[in-house]
Amino acid sequence: MPVYLLSASFCLGMFSCQDDVRTDGYSTADVPELHALSAEQKEVIDYTPKNIVIAHRGTEFWAPEESEAAMRWARNIGADYIECDLQKTKDGVILALHDESLLRTTDVEVVYPSRQNDYVSAFTYDELLKLDIGSWFNEANPEQARSSFVGLDILTLDDVLMIAEGYRIKRDANGKRIVNRDEKGNYVSTQYEPDPYDNGNRPGVYIETKAPYLFAGMEKALCACLKKHGWYDEDASKMKKIAYKNGVPGNVDIANTKARIILQTFSLGGLINMNKEFKRKIPTLFLMYDMTNSTPASYAEKINFAIDNGATAMGPNIDYIKGYPTSLYPWQGDMIRRTGMDIHAWTFNTQEQFLKYTGPWCDPKKEGGADKNYVDGAFTNHADLAINFYRETLEGYLAKGLNYFRSNAKCGLPDNLHKNTPVKTAQQVLDELHYAK
Repeated sequence: MPVYLLSASFCLGMFSCQDDVRTDGYSTADVPELHALSAEQKEVIDYTPKNIVIAHRGTEFWAPEESEAAMRWARNIGADYIECDLQKTKDGVILALHDESLLRTTDVEVVYPSRQNDYVSAFTYDELLKLDIGSWFNEANPEQARSSFVGLDILTLDDVLMIAEGYRIKRDANGKRIVNRDEKGNYVSTQYEPDPYDNGNRPGVYIETKAPYLFAGMEKALCACLKKHGWYDEDASKMKKIAYKNGVPGNVDIANTKARIILQTFSLGGLINMNKEFKRKIPTLFLMYDMTNSTPASYAEKINFAIDNGATAMGPNIDYIKGYPTSLYPWQGDMIRRTGMDIHAWTFNTQEQFLKYTGPWCDPKKEGGADKNYVDGAFTNHADLAINFYRETLEGYLAKGLNYFRSNAKCGLPDNLHKNTPVKTAQQVLDELHYAK
């Protein structure tokens, strides 16, 4: 297995990459061993697009997270991927929902007061459909509130995939989803219809699974669901072609690439299960957090576990909120880069954060270079801001001869995926989707 030296540059706080002397007690004589990627992992990394905008839970800022409104907004604003978390109901329905508890984002304490502290897995999907996941958002975010968010229901993974394909949930005159039931009246599936406000974008879907002990068999169920929808197959040539609106490709078409699905998890067991269930390797992210005080050896250990269990990218957190230190200092980014893995970092919410990690603020000599960019993919609650950063700011540096874009040459896409993305505000897109204020 190859041995790699650490970078001599180690920067603290608002790093500028100008320091040559390490201050963490380690020297460049420290040589943690990094494992080699397999040929299949390298192939996946080659076809995975770079400089991608990942719409975290659709959005947390402009609409209720992981709601139909959030996912439709993320698709139409032009995100490359719409991201969701998975939970599972008592009757086996795979949900797009972040928390195991329902208290933060629903009115469970009103509808089911005696069960308000129960986990999601204690409810059937029919029971969950009685909950409102929109009203809390309006109360917490009065400036972004819209009356149309009231009564939004909990999404399934099926819903997210169909929204990515340009559909929306079919609803009755009262806004309730129309579903299919078996002979006993149990929920089977949801009905969909072409979204009349679909703008033709076909994003990929970025899926996070939780710890296996919470939902045994989740990875197997996920694989089966993706196969059912034609979004995954052991033979990539057998995957479904995602139809275009009026037969014309939209601005975003990641859904029609081999990288249409990216898997992610924090869980060691979850990563092992993904590697087992998905016989054909697909893009897979191993998430990291609270690694700011890691040693070279402990950081390398995390990377090596990921490589040994099929991951193709690492997902460190940035210092996205006060008091939450970064796990992506330059020396840490350099270590990941030496393996050949991609870096999908979370969660970008400001222009300054993008400048800090994508090159401009890590280039004191103003030389440009993709080696100064530690972000192949950016999770963000503000896909509108992220798109604008790539379309205007990083493109502006390129116009001055400073190229910080990661290369997409191997996957046949332009380096700047958003150079020609239409300029629209977040609120404008919600208006076009007819979410009334």
